[in-house]
Amino acid sequence: LFITATHIEAQVSEDVLRTDVEFLSDTLCAGRAAGTRGNVEAAGYILRRLSALGYEARVQSFQIDSDRVGHNILAGAPANGVLNVTNYKSASKVKPLIVLLAYYDGLGILSGRMYPCADSNASGVAALLSIAERVKGREDVLMVFLDGHNANLSGAAALRKALKGRRIALVANIDIIGSTLAPVDKYWPDFLIALGAERHRLLLEECNKGLQLHYYHTYYRSRTFSDLFYRRAGDHKDFLADGHHSILFTSGITDNTNKPSDTFDTLDYEVFAKRVEFISRFIENYGRSYY
Repeated sequence: LFITATHIEAQVSEDVLRTDVEFLSDTLCAGRAAGTRGNVEAAGYILRRLSALGYEARVQSFQIDSDRVGHNILAGAPANGVLNVTNYKSASKVKPLIVLLAYYDGLGILSGRMYPCADSNASGVAALLSIAERVKGREDVLMVFLDGHNANLSGAAALRKALKGRRIALVANIDIIGSTLAPVDKYWPDFLIALGAERHRLLLEECNKGLQLHYYHTYYRSRTFSDLFYRRAGDHKDFLADGHHSILFTSGITDNTNKPSDTFDTLDYEVFAKRVEFISRFIENYGRSYY
C-alpha cells in the first residue's frame, strides 16, 4: 500500500468542487437534459476543464433515439491508445483499464420548472474532474463523462459496445456523491457508500487515513436495496453483468433527488471533498496494487 504521510490530509479543493457544481447546475445548463442546448453547454464546460488539466479528450457520439444524439466525453493518457476505444489494435498487449464513470446529463426543464440536478449528478462530474487531476499521466485510467443516463442509460450502453474485447480491471461509477442530507447514521454525516468494494477492506482503511469517513458496503444496511442499486441500476450495471469488477460510490438518494430543490447550495462541500479524496487515493493505489 502506498498511502504516505504527505497524503494524510485531503488535497481536494472544496472551492473547485463548488465552482464545477455551481456551473453545471446553473440556468445556463438548464438541467442538462440530453439533446438540449444546456447539455451542450455542460459538455463544453467539461471539455474546457479537461483541456486545462492537460487532457486530450475525445467525444463519442451515439444515437439516443430518432430525435437525439448523445455525446460521451472520454479522457485518459493517449500514449497507450486508451482513447482509441473503437479501433484499437493488440488489445491483449495493453494494460487492463480502470474505467471511471460519471454521468453529466440531467432532467432538464419539466412542466416549466428547471431541475438543476446538482447532486445528481453534477457532483459526480465535479468529483471525476478532481480525480482527473490526480491520475494525469496514468496509462491505464480511462475517465468517461456519460451522456444519456436519463435516457435508458444509453451512454453507458454505447461505451460498453465500444470497449467490447478490452481487458478491464475495474469499473468505478460515481453517482450522487455531494450531500449529507441522508446519512446512514444520523450522527455520522461524513459517510460514503461503496458497493462492491468489500474485497478491498485493507486498501480502503489505508485510503481513509486522516479523513475518518464512515464507509459502508451496503445501501443503508439493506441487502435488497444494495442489490437493486448495485446490480440492476446505474451506468456500471451492464459492465458488472459482463463479469467486470465494479464499484458504485454514492452518498445515496435524498429528498432533493430528481427535484427542482437539488441545487448546488444544498451540498456539503467539506464532506464532499473528503469523499473525492478517498476515491482519488483508492484509484491511485488500486492500479499500483493490482499490477
